[in-house]
Amino acid sequence: MRPARLSNLRTSGRRIGAVTLGAAAVVGLLSAPAHAASWSSSLTGAAPGFESRRWFDSGGSTNIRFTGCSDDGSDRLVNVTLRKDVTGPDPTYVRAAFTNCFASRTSTSSGNWSSHGSGNYYFVVNDGASGLRVTVRSLTVNY
Repeated sequence: MRPARLSNLRTSGRRIGAVTLGAAAVVGLLSAPAHAASWSSSLTGAAPGFESRRWFDSGGSTNIRFTGCSDDGSDRLVNVTLRKDVTGPDPTYVRAAFTNCFASRTSTSSGNWSSHGSGNYYFVVNDGASGLRVTVRSLTVNY
């Protein structure tokens, strides 16, 4: 009789362990951070129409932040446009006008874009402008 009880306890313990492990996995999946990825870089003399590197976003909002901006004129403005890389003409999303980043080497401007679904994204600097080149000491893209 004793071997049967011990066997039942072992089976019961395995079930509890499997259920606990499964619950932990579900909680881990549901508690993933909203901005799961990011990258940082800088720009030096980026001409109008400059395209950033591409990144894959599985969906969610995008934040682009520029710190320490300068240009080769007196505009003290850089337009940043989020675009999605698709077959055919790439959709253009809201253009953000960054001005605060020109105040000092540590001043920051940022733009936020809502989710446009999964896909490859990039941003364009001063799309459609002519002449001015922009330098950005530090930029970060969170998505």
